[in-house]
Amino acid sequence: MCGIVGYIGDKQACPVLLEGLTKLEYRGYDSAGVAIRNGEEPAVVVKTTGKIRNLIDKTEDGKLLPGNCGIGHTRWATHGAPSTVNAHPHVSGNCTGSGSGTVESDVVGVHNGIIENFQELRAKMERHGYKFYSETDTEVLIKLVDYYYKKYKVGPIDALAKTIVRVRGSYALAVMFKEYPGKIFVARKDSPMIIGLNKGEAFLASDVPAILSHTRNVYYIGNLEMAELSAGNVVFYNLDGDTITKEAVTIEWDAEAAQKGGFEHFMMKEIHEQPEAVDNTLRKYIRGIQEEEESTLRVDLDEVGLNAEKMKAFSRIYVVACGSAWHAGMEAKYVFEEFARIPVNVELASEFRYSKAALDHDALVIVISQSGETADSLAALRMAKEQGLTILAIVNVIGSSIARESDHVMYTIAGPEISVATTKAYSCQLICANLLAIAFGVARNTLEDAETYLEELLSLPEKMRKVLEDQERIQWFASKYASARDIFFIGRGIDYAICLEGSLKMKEISYIHSEAYAAGELKHGTISLVEEGTLVIGSLTQSNLYEKTLSNMLECKSRGAYLMGITAYGKYDVEDSVNFTVYVPKVDEHFIGSLAIIPLQLLGYYISVAKGLDVDKPRNLAKSVTVE
Repeated sequence: MCGIVGYIGDKQACPVLLEGLTKLEYRGYDSAGVAIRNGEEPAVVVKTTGKIRNLIDKTEDGKLLPGNCGIGHTRWATHGAPSTVNAHPHVSGNCTGSGSGTVESDVVGVHNGIIENFQELRAKMERHGYKFYSETDTEVLIKLVDYYYKKYKVGPIDALAKTIVRVRGSYALAVMFKEYPGKIFVARKDSPMIIGLNKGEAFLASDVPAILSHTRNVYYIGNLEMAELSAGNVVFYNLDGDTITKEAVTIEWDAEAAQKGGFEHFMMKEIHEQPEAVDNTLRKYIRGIQEEEESTLRVDLDEVGLNAEKMKAFSRIYVVACGSAWHAGMEAKYVFEEFARIPVNVELASEFRYSKAALDHDALVIVISQSGETADSLAALRMAKEQGLTILAIVNVIGSSIARESDHVMYTIAGPEISVATTKAYSCQLICANLLAIAFGVARNTLEDAETYLEELLSLPEKMRKVLEDQERIQWFASKYASARDIFFIGRGIDYAICLEGSLKMKEISYIHSEAYAAGELKHGTISLVEEGTLVIGSLTQSNLYEKTLSNMLECKSRGAYLMGITAYGKYDVEDSVNFTVYVPKVDEHFIGSLAIIPLQLLGYYISVAKGLDVDKPRNLAKSVTVE
């Protein structure tokens, strides 16, 4: 949530910042601003509300703000309504009007996160004569930096250190000091920040896509760490002010991977990238593919650091996640419990982190997160570690906080995902979870013929491409139901988990009220909401549950509902019972969710397009939820 960019080098800074902010739009925002320094001259701040286009127009593509050093920000309102005054950057001195103009203050900065004790700190600053122009916690933070900088007559790093030990909450903080032209100083706790270097240039950003067209060499700054950026150089410090050494990470994605590639929206591009992403993830962890004819397929978790002895020792699994990642965990639960004969609890991270329930200390906690920075998931991870549990992360971003703090990491190979509504990252998370279930089953001697299951998984990419060939029928159907008021998704077992994710895709990008229910729960209250014309979507992929779910759908039909069913080719004669049928290729029913979810992704997408909505940046949502 929110986005930070920074630049120092031989180019004009403002166009670089505007480009970076544009590439961070998917994170969600309601206002934006930049602060630029031109040599010894004071910083100039420009802020706007609404789209970044407004900031681009106000600065004439950056031409109005000369200078080679600057910071920029997109704000998601938390403390204080969206306005130019509340927008970042903020300054340590007084501010009038819109907050734009030449800055005579000693400190100007931007911040992501939430300062939980900002009211207490604000009262302290007011007692020391500081006046506040905004309602934000960020202004408090910038003024606090200024206070310690002047009180102790120390350098920027020491001032940051004294500041961050006195604040509670999360922050990715970037500041410029009037007396240090050509430098940016940063500090971080729990909110994402990366630093990139190029010859004669330094960059900072909240996420890789913002700087990917300039450099692929990045550093991940750790919790309670600080850094000093200058052109072509970065120095890292710990909380004591001592310098620390970090290794650069090379981002393997190319710049084109974060572009639309001819598609109208990132979401559609990413839906179509799922076969390749799934194939890459499978081939990372399955050995025996294209080797000698007699080789046996097996799951290789050496890189993850899990061996058979460890897997046999776990008594229980807790899957902890948020949103779509939680849905991947819900689907994997059924496979884990059948293959590995191990109890699995699937927990919402926002609930798990505050739970007082006694945890099984011989359990494995699997934390699933695309960004590796999800605030609730990270807090849940730390809570579990404090209690001595082993943590395995399934994440997409190398070097992210969750990856660094986990005992074991299983990376998805999804590449950059820009659209707020996840598609390919979700699919890769599900693949990783299914591979883990097979590995656990083999290690615990509870699964026979694991190779057959791996062959079925390896068949998924080509079958996913087959599903995508049916998108025109789904587009036609979506045009009929773009004005729907309520949509219900029903299924049982794995089908219920598929429906959870399908419903989320629908509501988050189409703004249609949609809910997923275990089909057996319909008569416990939900069926009272069904009326003439209500769309009910049933997932019918599980042989032993098909007839029961279909009966529940027909109960809805008798009350005026219009039925859409998803099932496998040649398996059931669904068309005689429902109004519109979508077929997916046959695959082992444990893994068919990887195919059945694609029509639901497409349905949500096409309804959103038909309604003229912003598919990639739905209202009120952000790609990475890095604050509570």
